[in-house]
Amino acid sequence: MLLDAEESQLVLVDYQERLMPVIHDGAAVLANARRLAQAAQLLELPVWGTEQNPSRLGPNDAQLRALCRQTLSKMHFSATEEGLGEWLNPPQRPQGGNARSLPKHLQKPQSQGPARPSIVIAGCETHVCLMQTALQLIEDEFDVWVVTDACGSRTERNRDAAFDRLAGAGAELVTTEMVLFEWLRSCEHPDFKDILQLIK
Repeated sequence: MLLDAEESQLVLVDYQERLMPVIHDGAAVLANARRLAQAAQLLELPVWGTEQNPSRLGPNDAQLRALCRQTLSKMHFSATEEGLGEWLNPPQRPQGGNARSLPKHLQKPQSQGPARPSIVIAGCETHVCLMQTALQLIEDEFDVWVVTDACGSRTERNRDAAFDRLAGAGAELVTTEMVLFEWLRSCEHPDFKDILQLIK
């Protein structure tokens, strides 16, 4: 099973100014998050951000924040507790015209589930906010892809324990380059050269 760009959304969890200096390998984690967001922009994928208690931990990295459609300020560790799910799966619009007045057998069935069910997610701290958000998204029947090299915790042990738990719950564990090349699928993709520049 490969990621499909047309079915994907990117969620970036809590890359905050006061948090990143204490994240293990934080510079590399943030660099990969930026690559993901830049590629998503090129491919016109929705990019969402979250910030945990920003009055205490500060805003997200400015470059990353600028690449997000919206950034959710939250106090719960799981962003789904504070409205992320509504962003990822907005209510379906009712059909226009008089389609509803047609007999049931002539009406088009209402589409079920989100238009973009594959959630590519990365963030900090992996074992707290990232994990709780991802587990709840799985429970809400999204397909969740955790970008391991764009995730960080203060310790490797906590980060890796979260990966084990997420894999056991059904998340796909991937890397930044895996995501980018699966979104592209071909070296003939019109954005191939631009995205290749992000990882060179």
